Amino acid sequence: MPRSFSARVNTTAVDALQPGETVRDVEIKGFGARRRSTAAPSYYLQTRVKGRLRFITIGTHGSPWTPASARKEALRLITKINDGLDPGQAKASARAAPTFGEVADRFLAEHGPKLKERTRDDYARLIDSALKPAFGRRRVADIALGDVAAFHVRLAATPRTANYALAVLSKIMSWAEARHLRPMRSNPCPGVKKFREVQRQRYLSQAELQRLGATLDACEASGDESPPAIAAIRLLLLTGCRLSEILTLQWQHVDLERGLLLLPDSKTGQKVVYLGGEARALLASLPRDPGNPHVVVGEREGAHLVNLQTAWRRIRTSAGIPDVRIHDLRHSFASVAAGNGASLPMIGKLLGHSSSLTTQRYAHLVADPIKDLSDVVGNAIARTMRKRAD
Repeated sequence: MPRSFSARVNTTAVDALQPGETVRDVEIKGFGARRRSTAAPSYYLQTRVKGRLRFITIGTHGSPWTPASARKEALRLITKINDGLDPGQAKASARAAPTFGEVADRFLAEHGPKLKERTRDDYARLIDSALKPAFGRRRVADIALGDVAAFHVRLAATPRTANYALAVLSKIMSWAEARHLRPMRSNPCPGVKKFREVQRQRYLSQAELQRLGATLDACEASGDESPPAIAAIRLLLLTGCRLSEILTLQWQHVDLERGLLLLPDSKTGQKVVYLGGEARALLASLPRDPGNPHVVVGEREGAHLVNLQTAWRRIRTSAGIPDVRIHDLRHSFASVAAGNGASLPMIGKLLGHSSSLTTQRYAHLVADPIKDLSDVVGNAIARTMRKRAD
């Protein structure tokens, strides 16, 4: 027959419980422990919730529940109930709360179509490779500043990847807030300091440009590299465009008469590229394939060139510049512009930057001509002063 008695709920009392016995705590009303069978005892709280008598199971005796932790939880529940909380509804809401993995999938499905295809693919790869392994099974509402900071630190060996992962995670958290999946203004990501990134700045010197030009001429004469690949590299050098902008360029977006490329969808949206005389002459000399709308044609019918990296590795090796990336050709374009007196706003306009902060990386290049001019002026003044003194 079940037996109930009153005592302080402690380890001795709980371990001594026999099947069918219940011990009611003498300090906290409604708190107790019971052993219903030969299994381990369990802790409970019996109290009124919104006027109705409720029996709330706290947990089974053993790890993690001890008399002390169960007592603490009973006090917490009593406080919440006095504040109007229904623990049963809270548990149901917690079970229904979505995980980060579920929210990330929704983010890609609902917000993904608004992103550029390349950006969407980058997000998807990062979510699968880094964010889901770290947070996938966690409830999105439970992810806190400490969790994000620890995740960021684990990626310290790759600072750019770590910072990019933090940025994507922040977007997902803000998106979750807007859909009431997290409390508003609870995004923990802005509280994590980003790693300092060392920007790689590589520019072709005049001698390197000369060697690259000679190599392209030799490849063109020998036929060692495909004409579309050579044309793409020349266009990258002469326009400062991004690789994707040149490879996907279509003839309908080329206005030779006005000397413009009217790109409908670059990385920064619609973009106008101003063509110099050499770039216009190169475009005018390229053959047009009636069945292919692209300027740089690929091997497949109607397609553009896809892989320029393989040809570029051979060409840069022959030119003696094995460390130069294709994107460094864009940096070199900016470097030559700065060397010829272009201001930062002008360089930003040439490159199609949407933010002046992006152009700021070339500030030291713009300063070089100014330093040279300052040197010329200072020398001239000094010479004049010496002549007068003589």
